[in-house]
Amino acid sequence: MAEKKYTKEHEWVEVDGDTATVGITNHAQESLGDIVFIDLPTIGKEVKSNEELCVIESVKAASDIYAPIDGEVIEINNNLNDDASIVNQDPEKKGWIFKMKIADLNQYNNLMTLEEYLASLEN
Repeated sequence: MAEKKYTKEHEWVEVDGDTATVGITNHAQESLGDIVFIDLPTIGKEVKSNEELCVIESVKAASDIYAPIDGEVIEINNNLNDDASIVNQDPEKKGWIFKMKIADLNQYNNLMTLEEYLASLEN
């Protein structure tokens, strides 16, 4: 399993072979507050990097989730349909949102490391 990488939109990405698992960071779930609903993406949807893919709703606000890299959605976390609060409880493991088949692995390499992401939060 490769290290997690991060986007400026507060998504994390973990790659295994040609599959990327994507979710939101702990910082993002803390900012959103209690998550009540996630409009999960459609399996088979092909997306480009930075394209809006789904929406996450909390008691405070709704926030877009963007595709971190080009690819195709191949799996969604159906557990979130029953209990969206899983994202609050475990945002970077059980609270993953979708998996995608990677079109261009080089895009993953251009995402931020944890250190770069944490530094970006301080700015």
